[in-house]
Amino acid sequence: MSIQRRTVLAASALALPTLGRAQAGWPSQSIRFVVPFAPGGTSEIVARTVANELSKQLGQTVFVDNKGGGAGIPAMQDVAKSKPDGHTIILGHVGSLAVNPYIFPNQPYDVNRDFVPVTMLAKVPNLFVIHPDVPAKDFKEFVAYAKQNPGKLNYGSAGNASAGHLAMEYLKLVTGMFIVHIPYRGTGPQLTDLLAGRTQASSAGLPALLPHIKSGRLRAIAVGTAKRLPQLPDVPTVAEMGFKDFETSQWYGILAPAGTPRDVVKRLQEESLKALKSNSVTERFTADGASGGGGPPEEFAAYIAAQQKTWKDIVTRAGIKPD
Repeated sequence: MSIQRRTVLAASALALPTLGRAQAGWPSQSIRFVVPFAPGGTSEIVARTVANELSKQLGQTVFVDNKGGGAGIPAMQDVAKSKPDGHTIILGHVGSLAVNPYIFPNQPYDVNRDFVPVTMLAKVPNLFVIHPDVPAKDFKEFVAYAKQNPGKLNYGSAGNASAGHLAMEYLKLVTGMFIVHIPYRGTGPQLTDLLAGRTQASSAGLPALLPHIKSGRLRAIAVGTAKRLPQLPDVPTVAEMGFKDFETSQWYGILAPAGTPRDVVKRLQEESLKALKSNSVTERFTADGASGGGGPPEEFAAYIAAQQKTWKDIVTRAGIKPD
């Protein structure tokens, strides 16, 4: 079946978890929560914050297993092949679910067939930052400098098809800049080089970047959200800079292998919603500018289908390819 055909069917195919025998007493063992990035980025912050609360609620350890590299494909393949009993789940995001199908047409799994959406966990604002050594004080000066020096600047990302990669390529598309992409195995590793000045720019989630912005080690030049962020009220949106309707954010949710029993998926969604409403998660997400989710599987499935449609168009227009 073609990618186009699968996308049309995505909402219906994803919305209804495959029937399977209900597992009594779930969870009966620890739950492996796979994160397809190296430690140190927004994805891990979201996953660990929720996992800690789920562990308390379920009476079983929910442990985060970072499995970075390969644009998330090895991690997704691992989970797709795991036993569908609710004891292995994965953190899905814009890259693995909405972009990879269009830049990696030969993935060893089908995101719309081999996974069951459980629930959205969070949407996190995207920031665009530069190293202080870049001779630009703000967004307009950065764009002008990059256009005057095509190919001179490098930007790092958490990897091919990561949210930061997509955000920067989208920005390059609308501004006409040419900046070289350097993919890493996670936000943590790419920030190490950015802070050292070995790369000059990046886009990532607020949680990973805010401490470095406050310390002056990075300069925030724009946010990808529709409105300015309370945490950084002086940093403009890209749309304000003359690029109407530009908007990009990171989003994260839980998926399980296809065939996971419906009652287990439902319980996991309900427990995730409870965790998202807890004081510890609410306080952390509020500080990070993240908005919590927790809705039913059908809602998350419909959102994934809509994002696939949006990013298919952007990938085509921007010519986004793995580096």
